[in-house]
Amino acid sequence: MAVIETGAALHEAHRDNHTHRDVNGGWLRPAVFGAMDGLVSNLALMTGVAGGSVGHQTIVITGLAGLAAGAFSMAAGEYTSVASQAELVQAELDVERRELSRHPQAEEDELAALYVSRGVEPDLAREVARQLSKDPEQALEIHAREELGVDPDDLPSPLTAAVSSFGSFALGALLPVLPYLLGATALWPAVLLALAGLFGCGAVVARVTARSWWFSGLRQLALGGAAAGVTFALGTLFDTAVS
Repeated sequence: MAVIETGAALHEAHRDNHTHRDVNGGWLRPAVFGAMDGLVSNLALMTGVAGGSVGHQTIVITGLAGLAAGAFSMAAGEYTSVASQAELVQAELDVERRELSRHPQAEEDELAALYVSRGVEPDLAREVARQLSKDPEQALEIHAREELGVDPDDLPSPLTAAVSSFGSFALGALLPVLPYLLGATALWPAVLLALAGLFGCGAVVARVTARSWWFSGLRQLALGGAAAGVTFALGTLFDTAVS
């Protein structure tokens, strides 16, 4: 009896606390990618130009131009990508909707066969498919999830993806430029601030993905630092080659 009560209590606690993060939303991926891309690309761009022994004003203009160009490019790219994906899904949903209208029995049999393939007894699978197929919209949603792997009511928003990408890229790309805007004339404050931002972004991402914050932070720090180091070396090499 005690075992049953303990099991019931655990089940109740699991049910009350069983929540998941939103993994299908349209904001997380472009926001995270945009911030990281803004930091790494603008830091690398600025260090590459700085390697060419140019003045700090040129570095500032380069950083601001990289911020604007990258933010608009990210926003346009994300909008087009997510919109194209949504249009493709809608086209496939239209195909499925026509099939449900023209061949309802065949679609019902297809759904029953799918449940049978997953271990449901044939009679029960046919009954479940029959009941679920009574409502055309519900049937469409189920077929979309089972055959296409998408939820028609939870598709990412192109506008959300574009705005998230634009804002996050601009914020990330601003960090390397900020010390210059505040009066710095050397490169090292921009590099230090950008590397700190990379570590911070990695740590924040770890809070969402449940990875270790220090591992995620150090990983982003290493990748960004490597990109900045390589482009600085290339800038120095190009400066020497054309001088």
